[in-house]
Amino acid sequence: MKFSLFAHMERTNNEQSYADLYEEFIALCELAEQGGMHTIWTGEHHCMDFTIAPNPFINIADLAAKFKNIRLGTGTIIAPFWHPIKIAGESAMTDIITSGRLELGLARGAYSYEYERLMPGMDAWEAGARLREIVPAIKGLWRGNYKHEGKYYEFPKSTSTPKPLQKHGPPIWIAARDPNSHEFAINNDCNVQVTPLWQGYEEVENLIKRFQEAKKKCNRQSLAKIMLLQHTFVSNNNKELEQATNSFSEFYAHFGAWFKNERPVDQACIKALSKEEIELMDMYSPSILKKNLAIGSVGEIKDLIKKYQDLGYDEFAYWVDSGMDVDLKIASLKKFINEVMPEFI
Repeated sequence: MKFSLFAHMERTNNEQSYADLYEEFIALCELAEQGGMHTIWTGEHHCMDFTIAPNPFINIADLAAKFKNIRLGTGTIIAPFWHPIKIAGESAMTDIITSGRLELGLARGAYSYEYERLMPGMDAWEAGARLREIVPAIKGLWRGNYKHEGKYYEFPKSTSTPKPLQKHGPPIWIAARDPNSHEFAINNDCNVQVTPLWQGYEEVENLIKRFQEAKKKCNRQSLAKIMLLQHTFVSNNNKELEQATNSFSEFYAHFGAWFKNERPVDQACIKALSKEEIELMDMYSPSILKKNLAIGSVGEIKDLIKKYQDLGYDEFAYWVDSGMDVDLKIASLKKFINEVMPEFI
């Protein structure tokens, strides 16, 4: 079992400067490097202080200069917002800058709020179709002399410049949920990223079953890996666990609000939900999230990770975004690195 960190800048009040938030992001990444984690994952989002990540390649280039051992992944590039030539070339350059440590995660995107601004008129179905057209194009461009005639993209014979440092290019990861996405990943020699979001162990089981069924159906010899991304908080202090659970409840309530795209947004901030509004969202209640997320004592988290390992997950990504104070984030991540990870390494 490998362990990774999944992190973005997140701004919860107007008094926080973006520069300070980036320093907090770097501090968390430094812990991951020092603690021997396998990868730092950071993604792409636009026009939302909720998740600040306009171009993960920029962040990764900076992290590569600061940290020399850990691998660095896009978790994830929103593929429909890019032309395949741009993804191929920029990922290849980033692979060189990172000395061959890049992991390329791709997704169709989730927020209609972002679709409206970058690809007006595109829906989730089209976004998925674009992703499925882009992936083989990227690989073709890395090989070189690749011509593409598709539904969404068309270009004459072209070659990625530069070409990646890693042989055959960086490993590609597909954010997947439905069986078709798992099958697409297997058929295209890609790894799979999954997240149960606020859902519990049953969803964790369902996601890996889809992956395993896709392997059986498409390629029993596939070497594809699967990574589980989940919100995590580790503490032996009940007060801290309660504080963290409340933070996750508020986080997911606002995640849901961004996803529905119905509330007013001003200066990249969505209109805050009241305590009463949050309490009406039963699926995001603290009691449900305490049960469903990776929240607990060192012993409880060890037991949970062991279950994930037994299910067949290859990598566990500690999702640190939560809106909570950075000191709490750091304390939990240290505990995870120092007291949970050694059980599995």
